[in-house]
Amino acid sequence: MKMQNDNNITALRAEIINAKPSLNTPDNSTKWWLLGTSNCHLCELAEQLLTRFGAVYPIEYQLVDIADFDEALMMKFATTIPVLLTPSKRLDYPFSVMDLQQLLAAS
Repeated sequence: MKMQNDNNITALRAEIINAKPSLNTPDNSTKWWLLGTSNCHLCELAEQLLTRFGAVYPIEYQLVDIADFDEALMMKFATTIPVLLTPSKRLDYPFSVMDLQQLLAAS
């Protein structure tokens, strides 16, 4: 698991909201965001894992397609998707249920 916990997550989420204003809702401020794109096998696996995890643990997540971003922002994630962003942490794939439990405990 490669979890990043730094102050740049807030700035990164703000940059994503700027690129995709529909994410700028009070409800989305606490959601986890799964960054990915269509036809991405690893993104599909990550979403399945989150769906199973969410059946047991109280999380809400939002799929965010990086194809909706401008090129500069999209390139930040092009080689690392799927990426999970919480309001305070970033978790790059691959991740497991145990990683998600640790992420939830740290949130």
